[in-house]
Amino acid sequence: MKKLAAILLILGFAVNSFAQEEPAVAPEKNVLKINTLALIIRTGAVFYERELSDLMSAQLGIAYMNFRIDETKLDGVGITPEIRFYIRKNALDGFYLGPYLRYNNFGFEDESSSGRYKAFGGGVSFGRQWIFKKGFVIDLFFGGHYTDSSIELTSGTEEPDFTRIEGFSIRTGFAIGFAF
Repeated sequence: MKKLAAILLILGFAVNSFAQEEPAVAPEKNVLKINTLALIIRTGAVFYERELSDLMSAQLGIAYMNFRIDETKLDGVGITPEIRFYIRKNALDGFYLGPYLRYNNFGFEDESSSGRYKAFGGGVSFGRQWIFKKGFVIDLFFGGHYTDSSIELTSGTEEPDFTRIEGFSIRTGFAIGFAF
């Protein structure tokens, strides 16, 4: 009887130790990442995301852009604040829906004019973010937004055509980074 009790006690501890799992909620509260797709159009976009609660986070994106649209050279900065609502109680790791605003301020120059292009808009994105064991992060997102803009000429009389980056457009990204 003592042997049976000892075996049951050992089995009880063994089964209990195997039943312990790692917590499903990521312990990290901050994420720093870059959007690799933005690099294709010569834009550096860096994002900082902070967990606010189990279901919500806030993200701030800052981008430096230096690219051409036809013969018009643009360079300047953009700021994108975003609130993300995660589906499961695991902010920073999972599926999310994120309304955001965007402000851009570019200098532009072409053969007939130069000046400033300022744009303000907003939209909604959805995506999936993964945090792996070593803190490596992958964030895939897609969405749409509307942008309204103003142009201030400093030289010349003809405004460039910015219709490709005004109005309704899409927002996509493949960001990589680390959580801490």
